[in-house]
Amino acid sequence: MFKLTFAAGLLSAGIVMAQNPILTVYAPDYFTSEWGPGPSIEAKFEETCNCDLVFSAGELLPRLVLEGQNTKADVVIGLNTDITKKARELGIFSPHNQDNSRLNLPVEWDDEIFLPFDWSYVSFVFDTTKTDLPNNFEELASLPENIKIVIQDPRSSISGLALVLWIKQIYGDNAAAYWQKLAPKILTVTKGWSEAYGLFTDGEAAGVLSFTTSPAYHIAVEEDNTKQAAIFKEGHYPFFELAAKVKSSENDALSSMFMKFILSDEFQDLIPMTNWSYPSAQAVEKWPSVFSDLPMPQSAVYLSENAASKITKQAIEEWRNALSQ
Repeated sequence: MFKLTFAAGLLSAGIVMAQNPILTVYAPDYFTSEWGPGPSIEAKFEETCNCDLVFSAGELLPRLVLEGQNTKADVVIGLNTDITKKARELGIFSPHNQDNSRLNLPVEWDDEIFLPFDWSYVSFVFDTTKTDLPNNFEELASLPENIKIVIQDPRSSISGLALVLWIKQIYGDNAAAYWQKLAPKILTVTKGWSEAYGLFTDGEAAGVLSFTTSPAYHIAVEEDNTKQAAIFKEGHYPFFELAAKVKSSENDALSSMFMKFILSDEFQDLIPMTNWSYPSAQAVEKWPSVFSDLPMPQSAVYLSENAASKITKQAIEEWRNALSQ
């Protein structure tokens, strides 16, 4: 009798679990890794949603282009502003219906589709035991011959794309000439950020293309203050990570709940120390001190998605030509 009762109990529990709706969220690989924000966000959201949040990891835009209207995603998280034009043109997203005035960003945000969940500035991070920090792009290109940097390929990396757009916006018609000047300083070009940053932390290069918030990890986790972001007088390219609702979702109410959750303190509190970025909807006073104490660029060199799309092809071609010589 006990065995039958126990088995019936398991069956009932299984039925209850099966009745919990599943929220499928497409996210980048880094987001769902054990050291990324995904696991903590999943646990925190499931405390109140009566649902099962399932992250599906992989490259976002190629996957969305392939699946189109047939995507299995309810929400997509981890896009950025340099690729939102292509994502928007797929026609698969619906308005997020959140209050953009709650955002605390270096630019005004009025997008009704894409909702920022964190941000940082693109920057070069250096080991200050190997070199002084350059104060602008010209000083970067004029560093001693033995000082090398690692960057990412703009054709495969969103941080690499941000760099070529940043330089194109600063130098305009002279961007190609600047790339030729900078090329001797580049040790190698990697496919993605992780490989590049690994080379830097392994001591293969004195500097790496990363973000102004990257040193927070070294300070907080390693108690290492020697890794610092160079703050350029020209201003820095802001990098926003975004979430969006999929309009074909059968769990619209749950998707809306998740979008609201993104702007909550419960979500925002998790971002700095798991994604090593600034939270998008919190005042500086709420940030961990290791973030609020970081040096901040004086201005943002921001490109809307339309402005970025107009110069992307030329910016990448100028980069490619300079590094192939």
